[in-house]
Amino acid sequence: MARIALVDDDRNILTSVSMTLEAEGFEVETFNDGQSALDAFNRRMPDMAVLDIKMPRMDGMDLLQRLRQKSTMPVIFLTSKDDEIDEVLGLRMGADDYVKKPFSQRLLVERIRALLRRNDAIVTGEVAVTEETKIMERGHLRMDPLRHSVAWKGRDVSLTVTEFMLLQALAQRPGFVKSRDQLMDVAYDDQVYVDDRTIDSHIKRLRKKMRSVDDDFSAIETLYGIGYRYNEE
Repeated sequence: MARIALVDDDRNILTSVSMTLEAEGFEVETFNDGQSALDAFNRRMPDMAVLDIKMPRMDGMDLLQRLRQKSTMPVIFLTSKDDEIDEVLGLRMGADDYVKKPFSQRLLVERIRALLRRNDAIVTGEVAVTEETKIMERGHLRMDPLRHSVAWKGRDVSLTVTEFMLLQALAQRPGFVKSRDQLMDVAYDDQVYVDDRTIDSHIKRLRKKMRSVDDDFSAIETLYGIGYRYNEE
């Protein structure tokens, strides 16, 4: 049973969403501010977090930033319809997905299940041994899908599930262009809609992490209006 942390200062959302998730078989912990959630996470990390952005004491952005210092667990942001800037910033900081308020609880459940399936397959290694799951080396890059590990020039890089899958999809065929639509298909289930900006934000976050171990990293090339390409170095 996966443990979901639901963090929101709206008690109606906490009550209704937690009831829905528990009915779907999840174990749910609820928090009405970021600091309370962080204190609990320091004692025991959940399998996934669903975070509101605007909260007292510590907002969702600050909480995500602290989480990413110690964990790559899947994170979904809950955003209001006017929070487009916050959505992009959250994705760049390492969130895996976002859902706009007011939202369908069924949609939220589907996105939670999709992220958990991907995370479980990568982290536990419960996937078939195929070309996609074998250790891949492309120049300075080394990826081990069964261990969810990435190294660049021998230095480990910590990626979220989504970032890992996007990098893997690009690096599998160096020199070939992947459109944003193709990358969406890699990163998300068919029933989950995301726009181009979401993929762009994940790629920017991925580049930033790679450059944290190598200032000269330039293997991921943007082809404006077309997509992205991995160039083997």
